[in-house]
This record gives sequence, structure tokens and C-alpha cells, in this order.
Amino acid sequence: MAALGVAAAGLSWFSALAIGVTLLKCLLIPTYHSTDFEVHRNWLAITHTLPISQWYYEATSEWTLDYPPFFAWFEYVLSHAAKYFDQEMLNVHNLNYSSPRTLLFQRLSVIFTDALFVYAVHECCKCIDGKKTSKELTEKPKFILSVLLLWNFGLLIVDHIHFQYNGFLFGIMLLSIARLFQKRHMEGAFLFAVLLHFKHIYLYVAPAYGIYLLRSYCFTASKPDGAVRWSSFSLVRVISLGLIVVLVSALSLGPFIALNQLPQVLSRLFPFKRGLCHAYWAPNFWALYNAVDKVLSVVGLELKLLDPNQLPRASMTSGLVQQFQHAVLPSVTPLATLFCTLVAILPSVFCLWFKPQGPRGFLRCLVLCALSSFMFGWHVHEKAILLAILPMSLLSVEKAGDASIFLILTTTGHYSLFPLLFTAPELPIKILLMLLFTIYSISSLKTLFRKEKPLFNWMETFYLLGLGPLEVCCEFIFPLTSWKVKFPFLPLLLTSVYCALGIAYAWLRLYVSVVTGCLVSKTKKQ
Repeated sequence: MAALGVAAAGLSWFSALAIGVTLLKCLLIPTYHSTDFEVHRNWLAITHTLPISQWYYEATSEWTLDYPPFFAWFEYVLSHAAKYFDQEMLNVHNLNYSSPRTLLFQRLSVIFTDALFVYAVHECCKCIDGKKTSKELTEKPKFILSVLLLWNFGLLIVDHIHFQYNGFLFGIMLLSIARLFQKRHMEGAFLFAVLLHFKHIYLYVAPAYGIYLLRSYCFTASKPDGAVRWSSFSLVRVISLGLIVVLVSALSLGPFIALNQLPQVLSRLFPFKRGLCHAYWAPNFWALYNAVDKVLSVVGLELKLLDPNQLPRASMTSGLVQQFQHAVLPSVTPLATLFCTLVAILPSVFCLWFKPQGPRGFLRCLVLCALSSFMFGWHVHEKAILLAILPMSLLSVEKAGDASIFLILTTTGHYSLFPLLFTAPELPIKILLMLLFTIYSISSLKTLFRKEKPLFNWMETFYLLGLGPLEVCCEFIFPLTSWKVKFPFLPLLLTSVYCALGIAYAWLRLYVSVVTGCLVSKTKKQ
């Protein structure tokens, strides 16, 4: 009976958190929405009114279908509910259509599908280390993790203001992670394979899944020295994992292969002509690279070392999505970004192979793969930082070092999303929501690890506090200056560069901790 009472109590606070955030999402329904709203409305129309043979060819709108087939089928299913709200939203030629009923349907569809995310968070909470003897010490990390995930600031503004369907996609990923923690490897692999065919951005973390499943599932015997022995290799398990990938891929891509449209589908999924950086610079290595190039070009012109007539006309600071040439530094190609990304990922993958350290080692590798791809990938969207922040939340409630890295990463990464919401009515909303989430994150994790050393040193504290003056300058002071007309992209440049420093620092800190842990473990064994 006591156990049932504890379970009921646990369910009650989790349900309260889930219901509370759902009500908040409902309050955000009338807020600003980006062009992604029209993107998904157009996809509803395409999949509802056109045969499958035309889905990846339709180009009436500039917002063509460029997600994998499972997402297209997801839009197809939604469209059959959408017709009961407003049939006109399903007209392919009704470009930029946004009636009140269309707005209500699309907002509610995001909220409704978030039920999968809520369930995944509940499953992830079961994976928190429960070795503590005190019930309070066991439940507290679970409560904090639930808040960090369910009330995640970035997910709230990206999905429920800016508008996207990341919630249920992250739900699939978190559920996959939870299944791997629970030793249900086949189920975890299946969920991830399905996820890849919903949104291909999750290819970023595929190396972590592949290596972990091969190393920890296909080598069945547990050896005290951690060495890989082919005598423990299970060919049956490898074939089982391969069948999962093949069958899911066949179900997704099979119809388009039959129609001889696979090249067309792939060309939509990987459009390399969009340029190195997205219109809103992701705060990564290339933002720093672009900024250095811009500074060198300005200095070169002032010192008359550069000929203004020979500089490329297109500027990296124009804020447009297109290909650019750098003025001073070598221009970057998609192949160069792929090489940099692979080099950045390899050390974490090697550590996962030679020192798996269980599901938590896999999770650290997953975060490093996501961050490395974010730092060096081609045309990275700033929203991709959530791919690292959300899984890092699971690590933050178990170790003080991971909590410190998480707080730097999440605070900086979330602030970098501010330019997505540029209209005046959303200014107080985004500032208030981020302040509440950040204050709770820092205070709760500090309390959780109060017996450990401080989570921040003076340098980290100074950097995070610097986000306040940066926001004041970008939102309140800059619009009053004459620079607003001459340098309209300056606030975005400053935001990207400043946040890139913090994210790069968090990435390096996490890398050092993972590699050091791997080396120390090997030294002890020797």
C-alpha cells in the first residue's frame, strides 16, 4: 500500500507539471508565428490534395516538402483532421493562408502531439539513478528533470510561438534513449530508425547510436577488462539490428523507390545550395569564422590592404539565406564542413567504443555528436541546439560537473534563440519565460549539488551575467541609434558571436571530461 501511495504521489506531481505546461501552451496560441507556420500548412495541402508521386515535386510555394517521408505521412494524417476546421487551408494555391481556424488547428495539433513527449519524459525519469536510500533524495532529481524537459524554454518558444513540431520528435528520441537505459536495445534502435525517417537532422547523433549498439549489444559477453573479444560477438543481433534499419527504410522510402523518385527525395532533404549559415546565424564555429572574416575585411579596407572592388558583393552579414564568398579567409565548402564535423565527432565515438561506460557513456557521446555537428555543420539552424540541450538534461541531475556544463549550454543556447522572436508583443514573453526557466534551473541544480563545489567559477559567472547587458544593447539601445539603418545585422552578429563562445566552451568542457574519464579508466586497468 505504501508503495502504491508513493507511486500515486509521483504521478500527481508529474501530471500537475504536464497539465500546467499544456495550459501555458494554450495561452500562447494567439502569439506570433514564423514562416514555418506556412511551411506546415502548405505540407498539409500538398499531402492531402496531391498523389504521392507529386509530393516531392510540388513547387507552387517556395516552402517545398523537404522532410523525410514519415513526416509527410504525418502531415497527411493531420490533414484529415484539418479539413473539419477549415477546408481552405488544404488548397495548395492558397499561399500564406492563415485563418483563425487554421491557426487554432495547427497550434492544437502541436499541443496534442506533445503527449508523446510527456510520456517520453515520464519514461526518462525512471532512468534516474535510484540508489539513494532517502525517498526525498530519489524523487528530487526526477522532479527537477521533469521541469527541465517539460518546461524547457527553447522547446516552448520554438514549437508554440515560432511554430514547429519538435516536441513529438524529441519525444521519440527521449523514448529511444530511455529504452536503451532499460536494456531494451531492439526497441530503442527501432524508435531511432523511425525518428530518422521523420526528420533527418537526427543523423547528427546516429554515430552514437551505431557504435553503442554494436559495442554494448552485439558483443554479448561482459569482460572484466572491457576488451572486445570476437568470441562474444553475436551475428544474430547484428542481423536483427540491420533488419530493423532495412525494414523501416523500406517502409519509408519504398514507395518513392518504386516511383523512381529517390534522387528527387534526397535532393529535397539535402539542399546544399542554401549556403554555409542560416539567416539567423547559429552560434557555432562558423559564426566566429564569419565574424573574424568581417573584422579582417574592415581592417584591410581601412589600412588600404584590400581593394574594395575585389571584395565579394554578397556579405555574410546580410542575413539572407544564400551562398557567400568570404572576403579574406578561405571560403568554406560543404565538404569542408563535413570533414570538420567528422573529425570533431571521432574522439567521442572512440571513447564510446573503447570505454562504453554504459548508457550514460552513450548519452555523453550523443550530446557530443549533436554539439560537434552543431559547431561545424553546413547551414546549421540555431534551433538545432535543442538536440544537445534536451538529452544533456538527463545528465545534469546526476553529476555536478555535468550540471555545470548543462547550465552554461542551456542558458547560452536558449538566449541564442531570442532573434527568432523579433516582434514587440513577444519581447516580454520570451524574457520572462527564459528568466523563470534559467532561475529555476540554476537554483534547483545548485540545491541538488549543494555539498559539491560551486557550479560556476568567476569567469563563467561573469560570462553568463553578460547576457543581460547584451540583451539591453540589442533590444533597447541599438534601435535608438543611427546604426540601425547602416548595420541592421549587428545585433544578430553580436548575439551569435557571444553565444558561440559559451556553446564552444561547454562543448570543450564536456569533451575534456569524457576523454579524461576514458584515459583515466584505461590507466587504472594498466
